[in-house]
Amino acid sequence: MLDVNSPMIQDLIKFSQGKKGAEMLTDSTVHEVLADVTGEEENSIAIIASLLSGKTTDEEITEETEIRLNIVRRILYKLYDAGIASYKRSKDPETQWYTYSWKFDEGKVAEILAKKCEEFSDEIKESLEFEEGNMFFVCLDNGCRYRFEEASENNFICPNCGGVLEYQDNSAVVTELRELMEKISS
Repeated sequence: MLDVNSPMIQDLIKFSQGKKGAEMLTDSTVHEVLADVTGEEENSIAIIASLLSGKTTDEEITEETEIRLNIVRRILYKLYDAGIASYKRSKDPETQWYTYSWKFDEGKVAEILAKKCEEFSDEIKESLEFEEGNMFFVCLDNGCRYRFEEASENNFICPNCGGVLEYQDNSAVVTELRELMEKISS
């Protein structure tokens, strides 16, 4: 398992935190994180860019981005739920209405990126262990892949189409996974 305090993760966090404001929004990984959180990458980027340019209320953001107010609010609350945005509520003394001033938290995006990196590392490690611990056979007709146990139970005949199963050398896959692990660990 990848240590969140490892130098690699800390470099990722520093890299993400080093990109401040609108510069951070040019990173495709940040776009992916925002799309995962809100389900609306394009609108999310526009709303956060507006926040970073000094617009703090949902009405100001709506005016600048020309995105409907209910969409702006929905995205802001999704960002809030993920910890990427926060707000302060204040009461207008004349109207007695509440105003919400929003703020984007760049550090939280870095934390999410670090978590994704750790999950990716775990997936690579599991895949490497699976590839190293098994022998595989592949159907020549449909490309289905089976572990030795499954192939031998079916007399090396594909259970899906009846095609012949042939040994598959997975050393290239193992090498690629090891290289990925080294890149992540260094």
